[in-house]
Amino acid sequence: MTTINKTLSIALVALGLTLSACGGGSDGNSSNNNSSIGWSADPDWIKKPDGSGSSDNSGNTPSGGNTVSIRVDNSMGGINMLSATITLCVPGTQGGSQCTTVDRMVVDTGSVGVRIMASALPTLRSQLLTQVGAVDDVSGVAPIAECMPFGSGTTWGSVKRADVTIGSRTASNIPIQLIGDGAYAIPSDCVAHGGPDLSTVEKLGANGILGIGYGTQDSKDALTTALPGNYYYCTGANACFNTRMTVGKEVMNPVAAFPRDNNGTIIRLPKLPAGGQASVTGELIFGIGTQSNNALPSNVNILALDEHGEFTTQYQGQAFNWSALDSGTNGFAFQDDSIPTTSGWYTPSSALNLAATMEATSGKGAPVKMPFTIDNALRMSANGYAAYDNVGWYQSSLRMFMWGLPFFYGRSVYTTVGISAIGKQNGSFVAF
Repeated sequence: MTTINKTLSIALVALGLTLSACGGGSDGNSSNNNSSIGWSADPDWIKKPDGSGSSDNSGNTPSGGNTVSIRVDNSMGGINMLSATITLCVPGTQGGSQCTTVDRMVVDTGSVGVRIMASALPTLRSQLLTQVGAVDDVSGVAPIAECMPFGSGTTWGSVKRADVTIGSRTASNIPIQLIGDGAYAIPSDCVAHGGPDLSTVEKLGANGILGIGYGTQDSKDALTTALPGNYYYCTGANACFNTRMTVGKEVMNPVAAFPRDNNGTIIRLPKLPAGGQASVTGELIFGIGTQSNNALPSNVNILALDEHGEFTTQYQGQAFNWSALDSGTNGFAFQDDSIPTTSGWYTPSSALNLAATMEATSGKGAPVKMPFTIDNALRMSANGYAAYDNVGWYQSSLRMFMWGLPFFYGRSVYTTVGISAIGKQNGSFVAF
């Protein structure tokens, strides 16, 4: 997930959001991809028999018991911001004052871990268990805090433990980040390494981040190195020190902690009509190849991921090896100096039909030639809609190409969690 908080007009306030925390086979045509699913803008799978829609009040949909409703609308103040609702409880308890249901959680395949604003838990936050026992804390009892760097800034706050329920699946007693709880002053090296502090609802544009990317824990490097701008143990309000972590105490992917359907996720969003759509409802499905509703198709495009959860994109003669399918990025984010921009957003005079090739950085598997469209973000957003599949912005990194939420419309996008054996596929991969 990466954020570009640049404004073109009132309609585009908070337009740019990217939350990428870096740490098959195609038909080969530029106009067709057989694994894309041409749903209508109002797909049948989100309707009950009476036409009222399939979600119950918890956001869970009946198919397989492993499906929850996800949505793109204007409730988070920007475009292409995919959200879900979760419930947090004090570990080992269910219901009453020990649980809180939180909406407007950004669904992010580009990061790992549940990160929730303290302001969204006004009564519960003081009841959550405090995570202690960092590797470099000789006392063993100092609270742990985290500075999590994203492409657009950082989230800072204490590490707590909670039961996290998404639909009918619960991750029990997992470490989460409580963003902006005010317990400890943000360290200077957090801002220096991660950029602006995003630890308020206004700055992030959401109540939190539901990180369901490829990893199980959020920082492999912190297991061996006390990194600046990552994990800290805190002996006082203004005394937090860099630390190494153990695997079981790092903020973790909630899907990995589910008792079943825990080897990956599928995001399904309908195809958009020309000009975008006011709002969109889709599905988040847990598990890959574990039930009849999450089987991996035989004709799917599969991209193996490297140890950082990334692959390579070839675009106009340049290789971008920090590439990801990232639902937390609200546009195609890449570098092309030939396309005009306004406040960082691509604003060509007319729509550009472009193409790039996705490939595993290791060279494993078949490359996938992928067409995409970039239109004028200012012109497109004038209708005030929330969902567009043809907007992008200038990415300053020479190595990064983010296939953001526009890529997800009209497709099933599969993301494995951890190193899994799924059918004939081994290791971490994304597929569509």
